[in-house]
Amino acid sequence: MAPRYRVTLAKEEREDLEAISTKGRRAARTVLYARALLLLDAGEHGPKWVVAQVAEALGTTTRSLEHLKKRFVEEGLSAAIERKERETPPREIQFGGEFEAHLLALACSDAPAGKKRWTVRLLAEKMVELKMVPSVSPMTVCNTLKKMNLSLTKANTGRYRRMKTPVL
Repeated sequence: MAPRYRVTLAKEEREDLEAISTKGRRAARTVLYARALLLLDAGEHGPKWVVAQVAEALGTTTRSLEHLKKRFVEEGLSAAIERKERETPPREIQFGGEFEAHLLALACSDAPAGKKRWTVRLLAEKMVELKMVPSVSPMTVCNTLKKMNLSLTKANTGRYRRMKTPVL
C-alpha cells in the first residue's frame, strides 16, 4: 500500500495559510491548496478532516490531495502551494537577432535579376541559398518582417492606381 502522509501545521504556517485563503488576490490553485492544507491539518489546532471529505468539500480528487500532502511533507509549505518554477525555456530560439539583421539587409537590397521586388518566398529561398539558415519557411520570414514593421509592398507596385481628388 502507498505510504500515507500526515499534515501537521505549526501555528505560524496555519496563520500564513489562513491569510492566503482569505486576504488579497492570488491564483485560484494557491488558495485552493491553502484551504485544503488547513482542512487536512492533523495537528492540535486542525479540524482533522478525512481526505475524502476535503475532496468533496473543495471539489477536487483524493489523488490530488494525496499529492499535495506528499509535497508538503517532503518539500515544505511553499513548494506545496505554489507552482514549480520552470528550469528550461519552452523551446530554443531558432531565429534571433542575427537572422533578423541578415533578413533586413537582404530585403532592403535590390531585387534579384528579372524581378521587380522581393517576395517573401524569394527571401526565404535566398536565406537558405546564402547558408544563413539551414531551412526557413516563408511564413517565418513574413512574421519576422511584420515584427520589424517592414513591408515589401510599401512602394507603389502598380496594383492600385492613385486617384487625384478633384478640385471643387
